[in-house]
Amino acid sequence: MEQFDRVVILDFGSQYTQLIARRVREAGVFSEIYPCTIAPEELKALDPKAVILSGGPASVLDADSPGLERSLLDLGVPVLGICYGMQLLSHSLGGKVTRAKDREYGRADLELIAPSVLLDGLRSSHSHKVWMSHGDHVETAPEGFTVIARTPSVPIAAMACDEKRIYALQFHPEVAHTDDGEIILHNFLFKIANVKPGWTMASFVESTVADLREKIGDARVICGLSGGIDSTVVALLLHKAIGKQLTCIFVDNGLLRMNEREEVIGYLERHFDLNLVTVDAAERFLSLLAGVEDPEKKRKTIGYTFIEVFDEEAAKITDVKYLAQGTLYPDVIESVSFKGGPSAVIKSHHNVGGLPEKMNLSLVEPLRELFKDEVRKVAMELGLPDYIIWRHPFPGPGLAIRVIGEITTERLEILRQADRIVQQELLATDWYRKVWQGFAVLLPLKTVGVMGDDRTYEHVIALRIVDSIDAMTADWTRLPTEILARISNRIINEVKGVNRVVLDISSKPPSTIEWE
Repeated sequence: MEQFDRVVILDFGSQYTQLIARRVREAGVFSEIYPCTIAPEELKALDPKAVILSGGPASVLDADSPGLERSLLDLGVPVLGICYGMQLLSHSLGGKVTRAKDREYGRADLELIAPSVLLDGLRSSHSHKVWMSHGDHVETAPEGFTVIARTPSVPIAAMACDEKRIYALQFHPEVAHTDDGEIILHNFLFKIANVKPGWTMASFVESTVADLREKIGDARVICGLSGGIDSTVVALLLHKAIGKQLTCIFVDNGLLRMNEREEVIGYLERHFDLNLVTVDAAERFLSLLAGVEDPEKKRKTIGYTFIEVFDEEAAKITDVKYLAQGTLYPDVIESVSFKGGPSAVIKSHHNVGGLPEKMNLSLVEPLRELFKDEVRKVAMELGLPDYIIWRHPFPGPGLAIRVIGEITTERLEILRQADRIVQQELLATDWYRKVWQGFAVLLPLKTVGVMGDDRTYEHVIALRIVDSIDAMTADWTRLPTEILARISNRIINEVKGVNRVVLDISSKPPSTIEWE
């Protein structure tokens, strides 16, 4: 990859660590997250232009809390500590940290009390709303530090040592609840660290294609193309780099959304001339799923069967050396996050393993540096149409985990029709782009209804429509009632076998987005 100026974020377990990285990238600066336990020599080898210490759930006053390698402060690069990061800097440099009587969580009024380049652009006469989330606070700043801001309950809400270029904030500038948080981060990046912004999706595409071409040479690559945005972008980047050396394998497992195969795969074949193999394995999957109701068994059956089908098709292609996968940066972060905090445990994976070791292939993961929203920006750079770029996420096991209970051809068809109506109504009202995900779920029960003069005893459809940033947490979407009414009326009138529609109004956590 082209060498961009890099900002390293050390993860101390904060639920906001990824958000810090996103905010830095939104400023056009390449950022990476590493665990706070990274070896000093490894951190130095990364050649960061600045380092940010994240928050975290621990207390620096506890004996087993994560510490700070003092050699970090000898790198000669600016350091910004946020929340736990501030307390850690103070504790390590001779300041005093004390436990607050009550944990402070929520908005607070920030008052500027001394000039600082970090808070440049914030009006000194203005009270700024900031977001607090802490149990300890700095009571006495280390020698050489100036207290630059306070709140009614926190006497040292921000401090600065211009000589050493070390800065710290008790509040979280990365969250939307903090006024002018973007200005504060920009001041640190561009006025203090003098980082050069160069991280754009256009530059990413250019450098990634060049890197892929150099790495792969004349070897052959296979890619499992699901129709989702991640695997689609992986395929197009590789196609741009190596052309027909790439073979994409699309497995139709019979559990896809209505017209999904035609809409996505058909488009890619027509417009990008991909070397694409389509395998119709629907009957094979559905026969193995017959009578299976346990969700975990469904997932494993689908996962292992996919591996078998993919392996069989891959074996027909000679001289393959690489397997391309759509690994994203949140997946990478999760494997290295500091294990003491929420950043390591909020998200769990549901996919079954990898491909068989006997394939003996090296991995190519061109998206492993990107967040989901950045993948969509790459898709725009590559010329994909909006209806593919903005398709809602779809689970690997497909409709199998949205048909609760037994999977049959009839029940899948009922769900497909109901789900199609949900998609159509969201698209028709512009809500499709506003929500993270919206879909229908077929429940394993029937209820009594009345249609015309007849009593009915038919299926129930649940609507699951959520807001989220990256699916780690989610809340149910407050759709206008007239849209919900239209969706319900259409499903009951147009989908044979359904007489009731209900709405899921639970958040994640404690619920999950999917039902199984």
